[in-house]
Amino acid sequence: MTRRRTERGAATPLVAVVIVFAMLAATAVARLGGAAAEAARAQTAADAAALAAADQLALGRGAAAARAAATETAMDNGAVVVVCACGGLAAEVEVEIPDSARARARAEVDFSQVEGP
Repeated sequence: MTRRRTERGAATPLVAVVIVFAMLAATAVARLGGAAAEAARAQTAADAAALAAADQLALGRGAAAARAAATETAMDNGAVVVVCACGGLAAEVEVEIPDSARARARAEVDFSQVEGP
C-alpha cells in the first residue's frame, strides 16, 4: 500500500506571514497619517497666532499686545509659542504642539486696501 503525500495546510504559514505584513503596513500608514494631521494642526495654530498678532499690530496696540494675542491664540489651538517676533507691520510666529510638531507662520499688515479719511 502506498501512502499519498498531501500538501494540506501548506498555505497556512504563507497566509500568516501575509497577515502579519498587512498589519505592519496598516500600522505604518496610521502613524504617517497621524503625523501629517499633527503637522497640519501645528500649521493651523501658527497661522492663527500670526494673524492674531498682526491684527494687534494693525490696531496700533504694539508688540507686547501682539505677543499676548499670539500666545493666547496658539494655546486655544493646543500649541505653545516658541518664537514670536512681532513689531512694525509684521508678525512671525513659531509654535509647537508638545512632543509632536512645529510650524512657523508670518503675517504682515497691509494698509494698501484701506481707504483714507
